[in-house]
Amino acid sequence: MLRQLLVASILASTTGLAAQTPASIDRLAWLGGCWAQTRPDGLTEEHWMKPAGGTMLGMGRSVRNGRTAEYEFLQIREVSGALAYVAKPSGQAEATFPVKTLTDSEVVFENPAHDFPQRVIYRRNPDGSVTARVEGTRNGQLRGIDYPYQRCQ
Repeated sequence: MLRQLLVASILASTTGLAAQTPASIDRLAWLGGCWAQTRPDGLTEEHWMKPAGGTMLGMGRSVRNGRTAEYEFLQIREVSGALAYVAKPSGQAEATFPVKTLTDSEVVFENPAHDFPQRVIYRRNPDGSVTARVEGTRNGQLRGIDYPYQRCQ
């Protein structure tokens, strides 16, 4: 009986430690690959390399009317035991968004001090697609933009 109590106590304390373990980049492996949203005037796409070395590297671009309108270089990386989303959009300074929440189907990165967006969200949908969302306050108004992506063909 004493041995069973001891084993139960050890398991309980180990489970608590596991729950406190920092988020691993490997939990975002589902984001790896090529994602695209086709619109009547063009295309928005993101390409993410699979997790390796504590980092996922990505790039995105929007093509409108046959011309590249915007692009950005992206990273999701482990920094001091926590995940962070780092974006360097065309013509703008680099911005870092620390992870706020992470589940098996969604990650939310947030930087309240950033102009717009303050949040970057990726959601894995049941059908295998991904929805990226940027949201925050701009000019005093709450705003959000969704990017419903399908795997590239």
